[in-house]
Amino acid sequence: MPAPKLSLIISTYNWPDALAKVLAGVERQIRRPDEVILSDDGSGLPTRMLVEAWIRSQPFPAHHIWHTDEGFRKTIILNKSVAAATGDYLVFLDGDCVPHAQFIADHLALAERGFWVQGRRCFVEEKHVAEFEQGRTSVWSWILARRITGAAKGIRFPFPIVRRDIAQRGIIGCNLAAWREDLVAINGFDEDYSGWGIGEDSDMGTRLYNLGRRRKFVYAHAVVYHLNHPMAPRDHVPQSLARLDDTIRSGKIRCARGLDQHLLPP
Repeated sequence: MPAPKLSLIISTYNWPDALAKVLAGVERQIRRPDEVILSDDGSGLPTRMLVEAWIRSQPFPAHHIWHTDEGFRKTIILNKSVAAATGDYLVFLDGDCVPHAQFIADHLALAERGFWVQGRRCFVEEKHVAEFEQGRTSVWSWILARRITGAAKGIRFPFPIVRRDIAQRGIIGCNLAAWREDLVAINGFDEDYSGWGIGEDSDMGTRLYNLGRRRKFVYAHAVVYHLNHPMAPRDHVPQSLARLDDTIRSGKIRCARGLDQHLLPP
């Protein structure tokens, strides 16, 4: 069976130095994506200039999906990016997560109908972020020096360690893959989530479970290196967790305000 057409969607917001490292990691892939979409939640000129210059230099299709900065609207820009994607299989990566050189190849090997894939991330300590260059930095020595933490999530083995489940633990949007048709079926990300870092990814994963799609929870393949940074405010967390709890309890598949707002009519 031929490999699916793969779109890599990279979310970003106003951290061009980190994004440059991520894009350099994309260029080092042993198996390039068929398409890259830079999903930009309203970044200013430095990020936009970096993105546009990078797009012009690439041999594969790449696109910049941007909207004005009106606060945290990541779910909206991601839905716009899913709507624009031409791939059958979508891999999501954050603009502060540098991919291992076999990241795309690993995700393609893990792709299976009836499942979505959750990869893991290790953490580059904040004070060492500027020095980190995937492909040049010795990951083993950095782990031993405690410059990288979460070692079990940062080492790629010759074979993946995969658990098939429907658990809530470990759902993160910075290293996740799903079939585009499944995301259409659940109406993508719930745009009623606001605020950074809690809820929206778990809500989407839960609705994929409710659709009947189990998760492949993966260690030792599809590795990314998260560039640590200060935490954003989380005043929204109680409201987001309440929304997530409602999705878990109700068993709903589709969110009310999501991807269908951005899809072209058939």
